[in-house]
Amino acid sequence: MRRSIWIMILGLLSGSLPAGAQQTGSADQIEGALLAAPESLREGAVVLGIGGTPRSDDVLTVLREGTNQLVCLADDPVREDFHVACYHASLDPFMRLGRLLRADGLDRAEVLEARYAALAAGEFSMPEAATLYSLTADSRPAPGRESEAEGLRRLTAVYLPNATLEETGLPGRPAGGLPWLMLPGTPWAHIMISP
Repeated sequence: MRRSIWIMILGLLSGSLPAGAQQTGSADQIEGALLAAPESLREGAVVLGIGGTPRSDDVLTVLREGTNQLVCLADDPVREDFHVACYHASLDPFMRLGRLLRADGLDRAEVLEARYAALAAGEFSMPEAATLYSLTADSRPAPGRESEAEGLRRLTAVYLPNATLEETGLPGRPAGGLPWLMLPGTPWAHIMISP
């Protein structure tokens, strides 16, 4: 079972890390996080991770300020695999709430339920459309050699709140590498695209 990033933060604050975890510096976290972003957006992206400037109501900190609308998340060093993601800033309240809820120990269904409640209460709103970029590999890719990483998987999700299968013409499950619509009819319906 994977340990949460919250455990990692507590370990950093107390000066001890969980067994098997490696402490990574801000530069490494920034470099890794930006691998998920399109090259044209990397320079101006804000990067969130561990050990930077505290961020209100978040388990992550700011490692680098940004100048565009892209938010990138550094890899969780307690994970055995490598996972980074970047998303449009309009998704940040939705994503931040999910991080906080998972840090509190809520499972996927509980997180979705809490997000529905927060949305209904007007605590955040979903953008009309926004994109998330994700990169996962079995281990940390070597700089400049990301394409050679073992088990490399790229995924792009385009959020289209309340989109349905009927109005998009997309299938509702993976179909041989074709785009598909996940969570149709919900406020966080999104098109999944993987090369």
